[in-house]
Formats: sequence, structure tokens, C-alpha cells
Amino acid sequence: MRLEEPHWWYGETPDPRQRLLAPIGQLYGWLAERRFRRRQPYRSRYPVICIGNFTMGGTGKTPLALFIAELLLARGEKPVFLTRGYGGKSPGPVWVEDTPDAARRFGDEPLLLARIAPTLVARDRRAGALMIEDGTLPVSAIIMDDGLQNPALKKDLTIAVVDGQRGVGNGEVFPAGPLRAPLEFQLGLIDAIVVRAPVSTPAREHAVHALLRREFPGPVLAAHVVARGDTAWLNDAPIVAFAGIANPDRFFALLENLGANIVERLTFPDHHTFTPADCDQLLASAQAKDARLATTEKDWMRLKGDAAVPTEMLERTQSLAIETVFEARDLGRITSLIETVTQRQGYPRQSSRPPQI
Repeated sequence: MRLEEPHWWYGETPDPRQRLLAPIGQLYGWLAERRFRRRQPYRSRYPVICIGNFTMGGTGKTPLALFIAELLLARGEKPVFLTRGYGGKSPGPVWVEDTPDAARRFGDEPLLLARIAPTLVARDRRAGALMIEDGTLPVSAIIMDDGLQNPALKKDLTIAVVDGQRGVGNGEVFPAGPLRAPLEFQLGLIDAIVVRAPVSTPAREHAVHALLRREFPGPVLAAHVVARGDTAWLNDAPIVAFAGIANPDRFFALLENLGANIVERLTFPDHHTFTPADCDQLLASAQAKDARLATTEKDWMRLKGDAAVPTEMLERTQSLAIETVFEARDLGRITSLIETVTQRQGYPRQSSRPPQI
């Protein structure tokens, strides 16, 4: 479901629509909880690390999933990503490949993940885990990008990512608010929380961190996202910035913090498929302002993985690479959580697959 989130989900004062939609939110939350409790999850042979979030929209799950994969690779592990492939046409299970129509087939996030480790798209997570187990690739851990509320697969470690500026919004369940299920229920599904905040953290973000520490007895860790690699190109010319993500203001703010002179901001729906008309509009804006086009890595993946996108669009656009960085005191804690899960004795273990007859 493509979502244009209402601004009042994250407003400072209650909105009348919140009260009107609250009964529907209660029903939605009850159904989500009931679906989870009624399903018997499949236990994979390999440890499963799930990166999810409490709310609709983006909070930075994919950068954290990449961080964990790189951490495991540095320790000699062999992680494999398992993802739903939101925005892609293929239900899977299917391994992500670099093809001219890759973005349309798999979605943008799987293409980012596949640059680091083998990535399997599967809307049915159990079927995805079985395909990983039956394959020939060496595997020592499965990283689920999203799926906190998905009951199909048993997780060994579940980490929720929270936007440090927006928190959980008004605390209501969709459509009255951004929560995917009641917060109390979701807190019972996780082992740790990562609060993702800008490098310079204002008091409001400290409030989100403090609130979660009061509500959740486990680790509440602090991290932020920084630019990766050379960013000098941001200062070469004015910037026409565009993004089709859940919270584009976060991307624009990062560009400005890096010194970019943004002369125009253009936003599109989350996981938007760029049309020829979109490309014409963006190119015309850049040409009129003698500016460079800049976008997110996710948007770049959708552009690059779509054969219908003009070559000129690819040549005039540059993406900003990002990475997750933990505060010094929490880096050891996240590392310890990952190592505890992946270094247990007995992997690969006996799965919960029914015996073959």
C-alpha cells in the first residue's frame, strides 16, 4: 500500500480526524495482533535478525540492515538478506539480479541490499527462508529487512528503528496515527530499539529516547546517519533535490547540513516509479537553474533499474550515499547483540520444517 502520511500524525496538538478514526485504528490494531498470535512461525536452520519499525513509512531500516551485514562480513560471517521487495512486481521467492528492469521487478531496497550480500525477495517469508536453506549459497545468518509484525518466521533478534525526530507520532494505530499495531504489543516483539537521529541532536529527540527507555526494558541505542564517501560535488553547483521516500525532509536537511545550495525541492510518493514526464520536469528544472540533480540512493536505484528512464536523466543525477553510525557507547552494545545471536553453538540447527515423506 502506497502511503501519503497525514501531517497531523506527527502534529503537536491532537487533530479531530484522529478522534474520528480511532475506532478504525483499534480494529486495525486488533486484527494485526490477532494475525500475529494465530500464526505458528517457521524456525529456520539459520539465525534470523529482523530489522523493523513500529510505524508506517520509513525510519531508516535499510541503512541499519546494511550496517549489520557489513559488521557480520567483517567477522567472516555469510549473511543473506530476506526482504519483501516493497514496490516491486515479483512476489518471489526470487534472488535479486542486476537486470534492465530490476527496480520494477524487485523494488529499490533489494537493489541496495544486493550490493552488499545475496538478497532474496519473498512476500511469503517462510517460503523465502526455505529457499535460502535449500540453495547452494553459503549462509550463516538471515537478515530480514522489515517484517517486525510478520508472523511467518521466528526471529532470533528483532531490532526496531525509530526516527528520533518523529518518534511514534500521536501514538495511535493506522489510520488514526502512524503505528502499525498497538505500541505495547509491538514492544513485546523486540529485543532492542535503535533511535535514529541527526548528528546534532536537539532536545526533542532526547525526549523520544527518554520516552522509549521508560516504556521498554531492553536496550535503547542511539545512532545517526551520515553521508558516505566524497560529498564535495554538492558544492560544485546549485542543487535541484528530489526524493520519493517517506520522509523527504530528512534527506533535504542532510544535504543542507553538508553545505548544498538547494534551489528547488521536488517530492514524490514513497517508492515512486519515475515516468518520462517526471524526468522531463526534473531535467527542465535543473537546466533552467543551471543546477545539478541530487537524489537518495533508493531513488537512484529506481532510476538506474528502469529501462524506461532516459540516459540523460542518469547522467545529470547524482545520489547521496549514507551509512549508519552508532554513538561510541552503543557501538559495543549492538555488536554484542549481533555476536550473541550468530555465535551460539548448534548452527545450522534443526529447522521446524515438517518431515519429508
